[in-house]
Amino acid sequence: MKRFHVLGGLLSLLLGVALAQAHDPANPAQFSRLPQGYAVRFQAPAEAVREASLLQEGRVWPMARQLVFAGQEVWRGLLPEAAPYRIRLRTQGGERVLGPFQPPARPFQALPWVGERVGYQVFPDRFQNGDAGNDALALESDEYRFNQVWQEGGGPRPHLARWEDPPSPLHCCHQYYGGDLKGLLERLPYLAELGVGLLYLNPIFLSGSVHGYDTHDYLQVAPRLGDEALLRGVLERAHALGIRVLFDFVPNHTGLGFFAFQDVVRRGRASPYWGWYFIRRYPFKPGDATAYEAWWGVGSLPKLNTGNPEVRAYLYRVAEHWVRFGFDGVRVDVPEDLLEAKAFFRELKGRLRALNPEVYLVGEIWRRAPDWVGEEAFDSLMNYALGRDIVLRYAQGLHPALFGGPRALAQLAEAYALYPEAASAMGFNLISSHDTSRLLSDLGGDVARARLAWALLFALPGAPVVWQGEECALQGAKEPLDLQRQPIPWEACQGEMRAFIQGLARLKAREPALRGGYLATHLAEGGMLSFWRGEGEERLLLAFNNQKAPALLPLPQGTWEDLLTGSRFQGQVEVPGVGARYLKRASR
Repeated sequence: MKRFHVLGGLLSLLLGVALAQAHDPANPAQFSRLPQGYAVRFQAPAEAVREASLLQEGRVWPMARQLVFAGQEVWRGLLPEAAPYRIRLRTQGGERVLGPFQPPARPFQALPWVGERVGYQVFPDRFQNGDAGNDALALESDEYRFNQVWQEGGGPRPHLARWEDPPSPLHCCHQYYGGDLKGLLERLPYLAELGVGLLYLNPIFLSGSVHGYDTHDYLQVAPRLGDEALLRGVLERAHALGIRVLFDFVPNHTGLGFFAFQDVVRRGRASPYWGWYFIRRYPFKPGDATAYEAWWGVGSLPKLNTGNPEVRAYLYRVAEHWVRFGFDGVRVDVPEDLLEAKAFFRELKGRLRALNPEVYLVGEIWRRAPDWVGEEAFDSLMNYALGRDIVLRYAQGLHPALFGGPRALAQLAEAYALYPEAASAMGFNLISSHDTSRLLSDLGGDVARARLAWALLFALPGAPVVWQGEECALQGAKEPLDLQRQPIPWEACQGEMRAFIQGLARLKAREPALRGGYLATHLAEGGMLSFWRGEGEERLLLAFNNQKAPALLPLPQGTWEDLLTGSRFQGQVEVPGVGARYLKRASR
């Protein structure tokens, strides 16, 4: 018996140590600022805490179990002000108080406007051709004019195509269909009607390819797309329709036609821009990646030396210019690949926030990387790790033992435990993009599973981002020709998928619970998972089922209305096979 007392005492001691280390306000995942207050969280072993509350200046604020996963729990409460506080816990061993804790001087905070919106990504050349007169200008700036290796090697050359032409071997990068800013301007009312409030544009500046990630001039709109006056018109019209706009920033590498690289090609070490790149051998042929460092060894993408103060200063001026011009945010290409990357983006964010306190910064990082999110880092990452690793896999409907409701819900909980609630509220959440296959292709053409994926993505905190044409239920595999980038056949965009996504967007605009950052796990079994969004009278219970057979979900007391169908339920609800429920307590 004595051995059991000793063991129990040891377990109690270990639990006490774990709880004493459970909260650190310097960690943005545990203390961040929301429009309604300050989110405070701590993590503890499952079932270790029976009750918790926040103590601040003689007042008590309740905490609730928010997330459960892998033997762990996250508890969360909301403080009205950033003043010293304590956390009171009741465990099976009694009551203990942690703290006092001092809030950080500059807590990471959510921009309220982001989570209220639905995003949409536009790849300009394949969106809509509004002005056929500028199409041929694409060939005047194409990489081929600067790439000596390509010129000498023969092979297919850049070319123009009609909107309905099939993809050629150069479809990815050098087959131009003529989409432009005038076409985008014409389609802005369509996007507003769809429910879009956040527009992300792939690169629109002078470059050597269709995709635009090989910049020739960071300060000039690509003539094949239009000019600065037309861009200003796009921004003004978008803003008038309630749409904020992000531009795509490529600070890691340039194209071969960039002025600094061309000066190095002509003058070698005598060029003042020699130190802007990593030249291994001179003279060299542009396009020869053995002669200079290039992104992923692609000769058309010479890497910039962002360790050079002159390069950093130039790139900062570029980003500041376009924020002054009227853009509302920046999506940054491959940020991890820059030299001294975190210092670069800390400085960039400070500069841009000084110009516009509500500017939004998104980093293209595909994995979970909470260290890249914070007050001195990005507001959100491109959440492929959420949309593809969890939402898409769940929608594929694998056997529940492989990826059913419990596993999907646990992975969601683990992801939301890693990130600040402020970051969740600003999540840039996408399943597909110009860099992936289309959703329907990933799902083998199963429209019902595509609807399930969209219903789940729209139910999560942050901004769901729709890759252009997904509302048209298009297919397009990435390999081998990047068919997800084919021009949009607009005559195909009047169908049920568009209406479904439009309906989800309207629900997000209407329901406060879908616009904040709060998510709490509920139940999961077999192919079914469920979670809460929002708090108090506004909260919603969201339920999903990735199996073909219906699943039953017990309901809390009262009458619940499914916002997707208008049906009402008491006691329990059947979640349809490969379907979803958006449930709200019905008013009396």
